Amino acid sequence: MDFGFTPEEESFRQEVRQFLRAEWRGESLFQDTPEWFEAAQELEKKLARRGWLTMAWPQEYGGRGASQVAQTIFREEAVSANAPTGGQGPRMVGPCLIVHGTEEQRRAFLPPIARAEVFWCQGFSEPESGSDLASLQTRAVRDGDDYVINGVKVWTSQAQQSDWIHVLARTDPTASKHRGISYFLVDMKTPGISVKPITQMTGRSGFNMTFFDNVRVPRGNMMGPENRGWYVATTLLDFERSGVQYAAVGRKAVERLVAYARETRADGGSLWQDLRVRCALADLLVNVEVSRLLAYRVAWMQGQGLVPNKEASISKVFGSEMLQRVAGVGINLLGLRGQLTAEEGLAPFGGRIEDLYLQAVSATIAAGTSEVQRNIIAMRGLGLPRG
Repeated sequence: MDFGFTPEEESFRQEVRQFLRAEWRGESLFQDTPEWFEAAQELEKKLARRGWLTMAWPQEYGGRGASQVAQTIFREEAVSANAPTGGQGPRMVGPCLIVHGTEEQRRAFLPPIARAEVFWCQGFSEPESGSDLASLQTRAVRDGDDYVINGVKVWTSQAQQSDWIHVLARTDPTASKHRGISYFLVDMKTPGISVKPITQMTGRSGFNMTFFDNVRVPRGNMMGPENRGWYVATTLLDFERSGVQYAAVGRKAVERLVAYARETRADGGSLWQDLRVRCALADLLVNVEVSRLLAYRVAWMQGQGLVPNKEASISKVFGSEMLQRVAGVGINLLGLRGQLTAEEGLAPFGGRIEDLYLQAVSATIAAGTSEVQRNIIAMRGLGLPRG
């Protein structure tokens, strides 16, 4: 791949930065708060009018036919500014529908996503089926032209604010675990769906448990063939794992730590004078740049019509573990002040490093654990045998 950007791509990057500086009012907010989501909805309408949320989609479905690299540039700049990128609809559900959906489904679901009219959440993990997702037990039973879904999903990000949820459910309990699973698109207003927020270590509730009690879903809302939903899901997971968000978050954190290290202390010195501090921060910047290039490699491959399966897993495992390294160095560099939360008022950078430290572990679990990613890399990348 070409590691440089074209003049047009660099110009677009500057255009996105200028737009966000002028229009975005939620940079200081935490993303799993109602206040951030309210501000995000307002901005997403403006982003949609510019066509930026889905710019790499085909024009007939609300896109601009732009390159995947341009789409990644937008997402990198938006994440760096703590701004929204449209959520799971533009990044995951929409691209998966373009690959696996029927034409009727594409016409029904893609334009509202492109216009930022609907917000999606994901119903994959269950209380007993996380890393081993194929062992899920939520059931979908055919009843005429509908399927009736019963079960529980967990870690459903922003379910309390979502309009639709994409769900994996078992439709053939006698089949082997990777078969017999189907993929459904479900309106969150359907009777029988209830949401229970989960309070996290941060004190906020971005995650939820989602309950399905005799939820009726039209047969036409199944994406892909019956009992073949696992293979649809692997396509979607490649889109989820290939993001540049890890590098964008990591770079912002390292920039804050560099600024902190350069501050002059009361004794006239600074942490920057310590060679060990400078070397640790330099090492983190190298890690961030590697993560960034891995993510752009995935975008470049998608633009070439290739399927970045193992490459997406490489990007995900390196990027999420890089965030843990950044958070670990950061919390130690800040010392006792690094343990203060945003609510306590004296936390450096409004508690951002402390918050990253608490959330970084979950980044190596969400979208498939690091162990799962290494298995994918070993089997599909290196050709090693299973078991």
